[in-house]
Amino acid sequence: MNTASFIARRIAFNRQRSFSRFIIRLAIAATTISVAVMIMTLAFVNGFQEAVSQKIFSFWGHIRVQHYEPYKAAIAEESPIHKNDSIVNALLHINGVARVQSFATKYAILKTPESIEGALFKGVGKEYDFNAMQQFLTAGRWVHFNDSTYSREIVLSEYTANQLQLKVNDRVLIYFFKGEDQKPRPDKLTIVGLYKTNMEEYDRLYAIGDLQLVQRLNDWGADEIGGYEIFLHDYHQMELLNDEIFESLPDQWGSKTIRDIYPNIFDWLRLQDVNRNVVLGVMIIIAIINLITCLIIMVLERTRMIGILKAVGATNWTVQKIFTLQGAIIAAAGIFLGLAAGLGICYLQQQTGFLTFWDEDAYYMQVVPVKVVWWEVGLVVAGTLLVCTLTLLIPSLVSRRIEPAKAVQFR
Repeated sequence: MNTASFIARRIAFNRQRSFSRFIIRLAIAATTISVAVMIMTLAFVNGFQEAVSQKIFSFWGHIRVQHYEPYKAAIAEESPIHKNDSIVNALLHINGVARVQSFATKYAILKTPESIEGALFKGVGKEYDFNAMQQFLTAGRWVHFNDSTYSREIVLSEYTANQLQLKVNDRVLIYFFKGEDQKPRPDKLTIVGLYKTNMEEYDRLYAIGDLQLVQRLNDWGADEIGGYEIFLHDYHQMELLNDEIFESLPDQWGSKTIRDIYPNIFDWLRLQDVNRNVVLGVMIIIAIINLITCLIIMVLERTRMIGILKAVGATNWTVQKIFTLQGAIIAAAGIFLGLAAGLGICYLQQQTGFLTFWDEDAYYMQVVPVKVVWWEVGLVVAGTLLVCTLTLLIPSLVSRRIEPAKAVQFR
């Protein structure tokens, strides 16, 4: 029988009330909390970044192609480009591109007898896939298109509708600006749907309608559009595919990733990585300090036992092995329970959404999103094991310095 293993297990699984038992439970509890918090931190930060990113991508795609105007504001009416089926087919054949959709925008004013609101009217074509935006629809439906003329329907954000005191099936007077020397052109459109993204950049600005209406107001031809939205299978390839797309475009055309258009949002999302790293660092430090402290206390509490073992012939390595195995048991139990607790809370949040943000507008959503990345979970487990293994060397070395003659007299 392995003496060190036998003694370590007897101490670890001792059911009698003792100070050692309390210290072991305290160490396991602290390791459990550290592992669970690290897993939840990673899952919540990943989920938050993914959810906000997908909201932006769902509304505008991953890459935008339009007339090349490097000094023009990102949110502005576009100069027209001509539809080019050859270019669209070439884009769709690029590995990683999912779909390509046409659009154009036009500044407008929405007016009721009691109120007035500015908007950027986003016109989309018949090929537009509203499935990606279905999560934002809160009432009514999306725009239906006509074959013969432009659709006289519009979808507003809940914010704009509330400001104007309008609801689905109401009609709204909309004024479009045609030029500096021309009077705004009025039109009446029926509100067929309301959307809410919880993103102020969208909800306070955009209304959605028919691309043909924008073409008519701008005196564009049927083949003229503001640009193309490109959706990708994997948004992590945006920069790489944007370079490839830019090279395939005609002269006077350009492309930008949505990160280039809304850099403030993505910079803010990257700041969440800093918060995540701080929490992980604090949890690792707490786990290290806790494990070292608990094992040193256990070594000191077992000083007489160490002295007796050495007196009957146990080597320093045998004694050191007892406390190394003791720490390994604590680490293994803490990691297992931490995994169960962390993943359990993540699963419960996915199923029930019991955790919510206190300020829905500030965080762009109400329910805290969760995304568990399994390789990160594996990294937490492996990292905790490595840190615990290195940490165990400190208290186990303390046991080597205990002399049998003095230890048996230790009170």
